[in-house]
Amino acid sequence: MIWPSQRPLGGAAAGGAGAAPAPAATPLAASTPAAPGVAIARAAPIDTRRVDQYTDLKVQMHQKLIERINLSALDGMSREQVGREIGDIVAEMLKEVNHALNLGERRQLVEDILDELLGLGPLEPLLKDPTISDIMVNSASMVFVERRGKIEEVGTRFANDAHLLRIIGKIVSGVGRRVDESSPMVDARLPDGSRINAIIPPLALDGPVLSIRKFSKSPIDLDKLVGFGSMTADCAEVLRGVIKARRNVLISGGTGSGKTTMLNALSASIDESERIVTIEDSAELQLQQRHVVRLETRPSNVEGRGEVTQRDLVKNALRMRPDRVILGETRSGEAFDMLQAMNTGHDGSMTTVHANTPRDALSRVEQMIGMSGIDISPKSARQQIASAIQVVLQLERLSDGSRRLTSVAEVTGMEGEVILMQEIFKFVREGMDGNGKIIGSMRPMGIRPKFMEVLNARGINLSPALFDPYRRAEA
Repeated sequence: MIWPSQRPLGGAAAGGAGAAPAPAATPLAASTPAAPGVAIARAAPIDTRRVDQYTDLKVQMHQKLIERINLSALDGMSREQVGREIGDIVAEMLKEVNHALNLGERRQLVEDILDELLGLGPLEPLLKDPTISDIMVNSASMVFVERRGKIEEVGTRFANDAHLLRIIGKIVSGVGRRVDESSPMVDARLPDGSRINAIIPPLALDGPVLSIRKFSKSPIDLDKLVGFGSMTADCAEVLRGVIKARRNVLISGGTGSGKTTMLNALSASIDESERIVTIEDSAELQLQQRHVVRLETRPSNVEGRGEVTQRDLVKNALRMRPDRVILGETRSGEAFDMLQAMNTGHDGSMTTVHANTPRDALSRVEQMIGMSGIDISPKSARQQIASAIQVVLQLERLSDGSRRLTSVAEVTGMEGEVILMQEIFKFVREGMDGNGKIIGSMRPMGIRPKFMEVLNARGINLSPALFDPYRRAEA
């Protein structure tokens, strides 16, 4: 028997017998949270009574176990060794409370108690499930996950708000952060790089809320994105040339569109000989080169002091002799310093921004320059942007849950006070199939980009046929 807490909404465990074959998940989906417009799976309601009974039993056994064992004795022991040690104790405790379980149920109970002792409790099975890309804990009694772009409720439960709060505290303390009434919002990360956001009362009205964005453990590159249909091979070839020719790239998209995954994929084309400095609020980039320096912001302490912002780190990074600076996400005044880096010899730098179109992305950067406190005219700000950024990539999460590269645009300069852009590739929607999946293709616009001159000068020769719209139409 599989306990309800381990079962997704509506029946068989993921991948088990009777489960419908699922389409391949895109890597862009492997690192993105739920977003508006994503369908929520509908299935049979969860048997909350059975779930609550099991949760109560697990909490009871966990508390009794803590009273009987010396937790410090577990240090240095493997999970298997701890499991053997507590297995007999759990069997004895079940007899004491006159609760009969079969062998499979008892093993499941021991595994769940091990998760409480050594891991993150009810979250552990979800974190281990490779089909899950996001975990969304709305309250102690309501947990959703995202699988292959679709959201579904699962039977995972916490004993109460205090239990959920303890798990959150365990996560954030591991990276030197805190969450309490004086600091009720926190960003953190798990050891595997998964991104964590937590918000607790009084800001969260119905109890602590936890969001986990999981990341694929396997390295990502442009070829993998092609294999999963996130872009075409032609686009990948052009983008690979853009990175090798050290063009500055701005990645734009909405929440959950796959910006960080694209940043990771592009970085795979950077030469091993280059020194890269990454700057993030919560470190999540998975660069594959050896010569990488990773910097992370720090929040203020309980006295309101000691904060280190992204802007502070960008300024410091320029003193570290980087070949490239990669800013995980541009949110505020650090935009000005990032543009300065791009304009002063750090070619090939990259960052991301929240925006819905390439043109909107440049407007957002202009707005963020204004947040820097620098007295600069709009025209001067746009000149900085036009000279610093050469390529803008637009990502989008489509209504079928898939993530795609929808535009590759080039910044070509200024005319008056307007930044000039030209679209090199564009995703064209053609319809929708019977399963609700969007049909479309990434098509060249028939424009030979100006950066081709730089590519050719660096010995990167791309075929002109890559930009021929008629060749692609026939294909």
